[in-house]
Order: sequence, then C-alpha cells, then structure tokens
Amino acid sequence: MDYKRFDDKIIARIDRTEEVHEKLKEIALKENIKLASVYGLGATDDFTIGLFSVANKDYKEKTFTGEFEILSIIGSISTLDGKYYPHLHISASDGEGKVFGGHMKKARISVTCELTINIIDGVVERQKDPETGINIYKFD
Repeated sequence: MDYKRFDDKIIARIDRTEEVHEKLKEIALKENIKLASVYGLGATDDFTIGLFSVANKDYKEKTFTGEFEILSIIGSISTLDGKYYPHLHISASDGEGKVFGGHMKKARISVTCELTINIIDGVVERQKDPETGINIYKFD
C-alpha cells in the first residue's frame, strides 16, 4: 500500500493480497482522519458482503472467491465513541458480467485497488439506533 496526500484528498493504492479495510484504517489513523468520503475501484479474488436484516438486527454474509473486477467501493469514515469507524459498500462483477454487491465486510485485492479519500473538516459521531440496531450518524 502506498498513498499521497493533496491538501484534503488522499490518493491511495492497495496492493495485491492486501485487505481494503486494514489498509484504509492504517491510512485514516496515520492521517488522523475523523470524517471522510471514500470511493475506489480495482480487482479482488476474495470478498465478503453483508445484507442487514432489520428483523434480526444482524448481517447475512456471503463470500465470493475467484476473479472479480471491483466496479465500485463507496462509503465513509466517521467515528463511534471517538474511534475510527468505516462504512463501505462494494459492487464487483465476475467474468460473465454478473454483479454482486452489498455492505463490504472484507475485500482482498488480487491486482490493485485505487482509492480516493475526501477528507472533511469536522467530526460526525455515530450512535446505535435502537429501532434498527445499526450505527447511524448522530447530529447534536
């Protein structure tokens, strides 16, 4: 992984065999990012998505292995109890053009991944929503 910062933007490259969440967290902690939007693309050979069930208040997970193009990683960085909190979604296509996507639990890079991180000057905390069970933005 390598990256370069340009004022409030970071352009990052995540390399083969590296996991996206791990490297994004490494960048965010090193750069003291409390709030940002994130988007990217690349290729993966092992990724897990989740679909949140409001009724059960948990995620149904599905893992995919093989050759996949990452069409989109999109999401945000915020904080929960003052600590780093990512929220990312992924869509990826197989060799037949079938697209799979959802809440990104993990994604191991098979070729490369290019991320853009748009840092926002501020902090937005999250809090657990008792009705749904997810961590939502909290505005004072």
